Amino acid sequence: MDELKLRNVHLQQVQNQLRHKTDGLSSSTLVLRRGQPFTILINYDGRPFDPLKEKLVFRIILGPLSVEIPVSVSGNPSPSQWSAILERSGPDPNPGRTQTVSLFSPASASVGVYTLHLRVETRGSIRTHVLGQFTLLCNPWCQADSVFMQSEGLRNEYIRNDFGLLFKGSAGNVVSRPWSFDQYEKGILDICMKLLELSPQSQADVRKDLLNRSSPVYIGRVISAMVNSQDDKGVLMGNWSGKYNDGVNPSTWTGSADILRKWAETQFSPVKYGQCWVFAAVMCTVMRALGIPTRVITNFNSAHDTNANMVIEEYFSENGEKLSIGRDSIWNFHVWVESWMKRPDLDGGYDGWQVLDPTPQEISAGMYRCGPAAVKAVHEQKVNALYDVPFVYAEVNADVRRMIIRDGKILSTSVDKVSVGALICTKRPGPAMAMQDITSEYKTEMDGMPFMFRSDAQGGNTARIARSGEGDNGRGVPQGVGVSLQLLKPPVVGENISFIVIITNNMAIPKLLRKHVNAQNKEYNRNPTGAFWEAHDDLKIGPNETVTVKHEISFNEYMLKETMEDCLVSLAVVIEDVKSQERVLATKEFNITSPALNIQIQNENSVIINTQQVATVTFTNPFNFAVSGDLIVVGSGLLEEKVQMRLTIQPRETMRRPIRFFPWMTGDKMLHASFKLTDQSTILRGFKTVTVQAA
Repeated sequence: MDELKLRNVHLQQVQNQLRHKTDGLSSSTLVLRRGQPFTILINYDGRPFDPLKEKLVFRIILGPLSVEIPVSVSGNPSPSQWSAILERSGPDPNPGRTQTVSLFSPASASVGVYTLHLRVETRGSIRTHVLGQFTLLCNPWCQADSVFMQSEGLRNEYIRNDFGLLFKGSAGNVVSRPWSFDQYEKGILDICMKLLELSPQSQADVRKDLLNRSSPVYIGRVISAMVNSQDDKGVLMGNWSGKYNDGVNPSTWTGSADILRKWAETQFSPVKYGQCWVFAAVMCTVMRALGIPTRVITNFNSAHDTNANMVIEEYFSENGEKLSIGRDSIWNFHVWVESWMKRPDLDGGYDGWQVLDPTPQEISAGMYRCGPAAVKAVHEQKVNALYDVPFVYAEVNADVRRMIIRDGKILSTSVDKVSVGALICTKRPGPAMAMQDITSEYKTEMDGMPFMFRSDAQGGNTARIARSGEGDNGRGVPQGVGVSLQLLKPPVVGENISFIVIITNNMAIPKLLRKHVNAQNKEYNRNPTGAFWEAHDDLKIGPNETVTVKHEISFNEYMLKETMEDCLVSLAVVIEDVKSQERVLATKEFNITSPALNIQIQNENSVIINTQQVATVTFTNPFNFAVSGDLIVVGSGLLEEKVQMRLTIQPRETMRRPIRFFPWMTGDKMLHASFKLTDQSTILRGFKTVTVQAA
């Protein structure tokens, strides 16, 4: 009688990964999604497996955890536990024998790298075969998974899409910054799994950590802490000092792969340096790679409320210069991520998008991390909901109390209830590289005024004179003088900044006023430095008259400031009533947009995989002086290596550089060009989406 002789076992990596929608993910293992069957081919030299005479038992190992799964010849898989079923097959035309086994993982299985064994038990022997490893991810295509997402379009956007836009600048002049998430780049998935393995939770109690990895809530908190290096062997070190000589300026990163690879290649030493959008973009990469739908969010005028009183205090000199007093701050923009998951740890109704913020701002349960905070809990002001809802609520809803001071004495106070969280946005799903306004998902209306407040694209905040101690309670505020600031056009690097000050006398008597206007250079996350431009003059205004005064700040007056791509200006005007000594303040913070690079694709509608294509990067120097710098072009799935060249462009000269690329993945991809100017401390950018077709 023939013996049962196992020849080999085939894990069918290509077929399984196509079915599990993990094709393209680069790993040293088979990559699968939980809650979905995968098939294994067993080849025999002798007769096939006979369930009456022998047993086949799979053993699945995850660290110190393991489960044994006897192969069944019939029945249905269990949704809550591992199972293995022998598939029926037709006559085998080959002399050898082949059988197919379907292995089923529960939709609540832990994310991790598993080892697969097969034990063959016959009457005369027991043999164990090591079949290899597989990486198990969350599954938004599986209805029983806690990250299930109904829409196929949204699953493709928030899991499979490997590029996107980050939004920076200011609410009135949003800048789109391309980013390559790179989850399909070689080895990136394996590095993402290392974040889980090296976390403090895993190091402290690996068994408990592996059991907890069934929950995306838990995974989100672990990754939120591991993307920054504050408490652990995390990926990125933050730096907001402006000094990056021993590392990389955060503005020069274009994608996540370079950062994650550098972390792995240096034995998991922190990569220098990151700021909020870099932390968020890397976290988006890791979460998408792990199978958790994730998108990058920008909150414009984001409050950092250090004393949890829901009020941000800002101080100005009597000449309108913003002062660095106090620990509270308002970031012109702050970037975090949202991940999609169920929240069984909360009372019902808080499933869906959850805020996770890896930027090391505040400690949550002893570590620098934030979230997951249910967006719906923020919207409903449910500040007792886990995790970190009060901090996120303050970021989008805090009041701003602005005070004019002299010698420590408050001369005037006003309260702004609308500018914080002025715009909250993300990339719109789909091929159009556009912005989606999601402010209403975080904020409600108050006093008839939507929280989705915009100062118009060139507008500013308005104010009126308030006596000391008044204005914050709405009582006793005189209607004497009003003032506002308005940009005449969105500022562009190389051009002058043109704006007007509008002053209104609401009283039936003439007034003598003193006007102080100043501009300060600033970074997005802190108070500005000293004024680089100012103007002071007296003016007379008639009864019930409105006066408009135009000002210009020349390019030469702001061009030498230490800025990178986030060129921000804090503009303020103080109007002083000479007779009453009352003062009124109006402020406006805005970004100066850099000129863009242009990318054109030859034969754009017929880009074929594994076929040489040509893109042309074009830029016309708008300045009256020559510029030099490094042009870098990257494209995940399009270019194996980044293209880099040194260029000098004369005044008004047009630069054209052809870039040859060989696309090796089908679908929508992105080419991203950046030109870092040496002398101007500015980065110019351009991007182009490319649809790669099968041959």
